[in-house]
Amino acid sequence: MTAGVDRHELRQIIAGLSEGVILVEPDQTIAYANDAALAMHGVQTLDELGQTVDAYRDRFALRYRNNRAPEHYPIERVVAGETFHDILVEVTRTDQSGVDFVHSLRSLVAMDRDGKPSCLALILKDVSDQFEAEKRFETTFNANPAPAVITRLSDLRHVKVNHGFLEMTGYTRDAVIGRSVYEVDVLANARNRDLAISRLHEGGTIPQMEACLDLPDGGSRFVIVAGQQIVLGEAPCMLFTFADLELRRKAETALRQSEARFATAFRMTPVPTVLARAQDYSVTGVNEAFGRVFGLGEDRILGQSLDESGLWVVDSQRASFEAAMAGSGYVLGVEVCLRHENGASLDCLVSAERVTIDDADFVLLVLQDITERKHTERELFDAIEAVMADTSWFSRGLIDKLANLRRPGREGGDGTAPNLTVRERQILNLICAGLGDDSIAHKLGLSRNTVRNHGAALYRKLGIHKRSEAVIWGRENGFPHSSAD
Repeated sequence: MTAGVDRHELRQIIAGLSEGVILVEPDQTIAYANDAALAMHGVQTLDELGQTVDAYRDRFALRYRNNRAPEHYPIERVVAGETFHDILVEVTRTDQSGVDFVHSLRSLVAMDRDGKPSCLALILKDVSDQFEAEKRFETTFNANPAPAVITRLSDLRHVKVNHGFLEMTGYTRDAVIGRSVYEVDVLANARNRDLAISRLHEGGTIPQMEACLDLPDGGSRFVIVAGQQIVLGEAPCMLFTFADLELRRKAETALRQSEARFATAFRMTPVPTVLARAQDYSVTGVNEAFGRVFGLGEDRILGQSLDESGLWVVDSQRASFEAAMAGSGYVLGVEVCLRHENGASLDCLVSAERVTIDDADFVLLVLQDITERKHTERELFDAIEAVMADTSWFSRGLIDKLANLRRPGREGGDGTAPNLTVRERQILNLICAGLGDDSIAHKLGLSRNTVRNHGAALYRKLGIHKRSEAVIWGRENGFPHSSAD
């Protein structure tokens, strides 16, 4: 720019531009800066900006986006007559902390007819907001645990990769950045690869599809991959995101193995077992033991409810069982009467619990045939009742053993009884001690008929009918006490 040339009209044109413009002289004097250029440096006057290039350097620190400090400031390169464009620099005021900008710079060097510079200008564009947004994006991108890669569409080379992708695949950052989409193939073995490649070249959305990535160690990784176009620093790019299917595949494998083990155990268990739908108790499976015990094979019972198959003998037991399942979701060791295919009734213990298979609710029933055991118990109980007709013949210890034989495994109670009077408790205590009616009458100073009347009332309250049952009930509930009440 030659001295003495009238700049008035030029300055009027520059003043209204949204871009910042700084005019400099060959002697490194800053001749003019429009309002936009001043605002982009956080100053209001040319004096604050700096009257010379040296003053400018003292007041503002510049750093390129690669964190390298420039040897020569762009304004110095303008004075040297250098032409450049799209240089990105971070500008910070040295006298005020927290005042910084990101500028996109280009130079304008105009020559006169003699080939000498007539106009030297540094043109600025404030891109601080854009790079702040990109900085937030980069922070989010890197911190996101979901694997992701960004590929530049102009040359199909990867320009960014986050930790999630590196951790999932085992690649290093250097092994990904700068490589083409075919070298580190993020669409390897994709289910619809042709569509994905076509969308990639068009810059269109790549729908979710399964793929199998090749890993640097020679292995592979099953994933779901999708692509979405984004703009990164004015460059169109494709953002690839991934969902790792490895855990799902392992879970599916474990589920299949678990189901196989369940099927084997279900089939091989020696106890009759039934699988029925929880909604209506329609049978979906029975094991071999069920057919052997109840005479009903799969061809006779599958698809029918337990009620329709005629398995229940007593409808009230069925209703109680279903009510218990609806309430708690399980029953354990409940005595029921079930029907054999030939019509015979079988005493059984039923245990059942709700299970979930393929997201559907089922009930797994285990049926233990105790018919023979119950028959033996009834015979034994009849024999006990016969010999206990007169308990005065037996010692207290023997009465205890006989009571336990009647109901094995039951522990003694707490000695409480429903609404018993003091006299009834005394009589029950003496009955359990092995005394007959005459001995009880003598001990309590009562007549034999009075003892019998109290005994009848006692039987009604306890819901029993025989003296032996009174002994058994008393022994199970803590009688006799050490002394009469």
